[in-house]
Amino acid sequence: MPNTGTIITRTFTSRGQLPLENVTVSILRRSETAIPQLINVQISDRSGNTLPVTVPTPDLSNSQGPDRPTPYALFDIWAELPGYQLLVVQNIQVFPGISSIQNLPLIPLPEAGGRPSQEVNIPPQNL
Repeated sequence: MPNTGTIITRTFTSRGQLPLENVTVSILRRSETAIPQLINVQISDRSGNTLPVTVPTPDLSNSQGPDRPTPYALFDIWAELPGYQLLVVQNIQVFPGISSIQNLPLIPLPEAGGRPSQEVNIPPQNL
């Protein structure tokens, strides 16, 4: 039986965390040797949430010692909604048997132009 984890996303705007509906959320699996693999595409509901996505992860035994391979899989998430900056979150770490909740705060585009995208890079776990 393969090892899996779960990714759940929540889209919102403003410091009040107002939910955003109809955000296109794409989940891609990162690879050091190949181009990223598209795993899932969903549209956020009226609460700003997407359905949980089950993703492949390394074997749980990788977390049992210091000389073991990386115990998590890496994913990127792209969140897009017209009128908002594209949000790219890189290096989301998903461990086997764990549900990872990723908040996706979208920033409205200014009417006079502005930065069209925002990138967030999550540093690796200090294991």
